[in-house]
Order: sequence, then C-alpha cells, then structure tokens
Amino acid sequence: MRTRQRKLDDGVYCGRLEIRRFERRDQESVLRLHEAGLREMDTFIEEPGFYDDLLDVKDKYLEGEGEFVVGVCDGQVVAMGALKESAPGRAEVKRMRVAPEYRRRGFGQEILNRFHRRAEELGCTTLHLDTGVVQGAARNLYESNGYREVWSGFVGPIRCVFYEKSIRD
Repeated sequence: MRTRQRKLDDGVYCGRLEIRRFERRDQESVLRLHEAGLREMDTFIEEPGFYDDLLDVKDKYLEGEGEFVVGVCDGQVVAMGALKESAPGRAEVKRMRVAPEYRRRGFGQEILNRFHRRAEELGCTTLHLDTGVVQGAARNLYESNGYREVWSGFVGPIRCVFYEKSIRD
C-alpha cells in the first residue's frame, strides 16, 4: 500500500492516495471509471461482452498470476489498472484509468511501477499492452517508461498502438 498527500493544482485535493488490491466493494466504481475514461476519448465499444473481465475481476486477475489495483483518494476510486500473465514470461498491462480531475499527478505512474515489480515477481521478462491512438497521455506514460511500439492495428473498431517492454535485460 502506498499513500501520499496531494494538493492538486486545479483545486481538487487528494488527502491521501492509497493504492491497494481490488475488493468486491470497488466493482461499481471501477465500472464507472472505466466507462467514463473510454467515453471521454470516444473509444468505448458498445459490443456486449467486450468488458466482461471487469465483471469478474477476482477470477480474471486476482486468482492466479495477475493483479488488479485501485487508487483511492478520500474513499473514492480515482485510478485503476490490471496486470495479467498472457503467456509464459509475458504479462499484459490492462484497464489503466485515472479520473480526469486526478490526472497528471503521478497516479498512473505509481500503478505502472507496481505492475513492473509484480511482473518481475512472476518471473516475466516482457510486458505488453495496447492503447488507443487518440490516448496521447497514456502513450506518453508508456513511452517514457521504455515501452516501444511494436505494431498498430485495431481492437474492435478502435485504432490502437501495441507496445512492449523488456523488464529483464
């Protein structure tokens, strides 16, 4: 668990950031944060079943070789992310979101740092992820952390960039 006092530049105050493992009580907040983040970028896919992993976080991420964390400020879920082993030695970073009023405060970086440590614990040598072409802030975060673009294509109707990062050289 990591905590940090934050006075945000835009007047929003975060008394304490706590990054912790997902709990069942976070379900509705996670779904709202996920949908709001994608709708903001016009990348929400209306297709049934596309986000079913978020309806069963325990089985999809927490049981076995994965992780799902939330960032909580003053009792409110304001950030989230998932890590899932995708193949031997590989893990995928998924579902990274930070509420708009809490962005540019390092919350996404803190979650990503946690995933890098967890992937090493799992014995992974490579992390991979995808993000929408229009999600400039996310792309900047990943590129500044050493992720390199390996491909571009579509996830459903959304044009995406696919990244990889070696975590053991």
